Amino acid sequence: MKLQGEMMVPPWLESLLSTAFFTICPRHRDTPRNECNMYCLDCMDDAFCFYCRSSRHKDHLVIQIRRSSYHDVVRVAEIQKVLDISGVQTYVINSARVLFLNERPQPKVSSSSSSSKGVSYLCEICSRSLLDPFRFCSLGCKLVGIRKRGDTSFVVGSNKKNEEEAMKQRREGITATRLASKQQGDDEELRERSPQEMYTSSASTPPHFNSRRRKGIPHRAPFAS
Repeated sequence: MKLQGEMMVPPWLESLLSTAFFTICPRHRDTPRNECNMYCLDCMDDAFCFYCRSSRHKDHLVIQIRRSSYHDVVRVAEIQKVLDISGVQTYVINSARVLFLNERPQPKVSSSSSSSKGVSYLCEICSRSLLDPFRFCSLGCKLVGIRKRGDTSFVVGSNKKNEEEAMKQRREGITATRLASKQQGDDEELRERSPQEMYTSSASTPPHFNSRRRKGIPHRAPFAS
């Protein structure tokens, strides 16, 4: 199982997820744009800045990491070229579609409280609420899912059909749950009203008659003598 999991995960991914980004580059402390927000998939080393890329990683495969609410994200357009991101929730931030590298701290949501708050989709690993019927909130949670279950992969094109089928089943499950809840609510409403109350409410409604009456023939008053 461990060997199978390793085949599903590229060798640079775990290093990427554990790398500290947005520190000051020690080689270019006194220059602008010196924050370390890039990662080389060929070298699999520490993060580096804009100047290091042009001098040390010119012909390498490099991705740029960005930040959203103090958490590391990567653009879908970049990462999907080298990684199968199916099953991971994506977001639109600053007109660009991105996804989070790692799980974000949050209080866990139980199934009962999530249903009462209208939360439909949850991350299978950390139980974070999701906007769409995805399985994971981040690349890190998908990695944990692969290690635990082995039913998905990061290899591009390897599990597209399986992920589409899983998402379809999640949508159908949510729809069925909502329909069952609605039917249960309708049944309870009918049970609250007994047949006698329903008859009384319908019988108590007075019939509607036409209030306009036909006028009789007018008579003139007799003339005074």
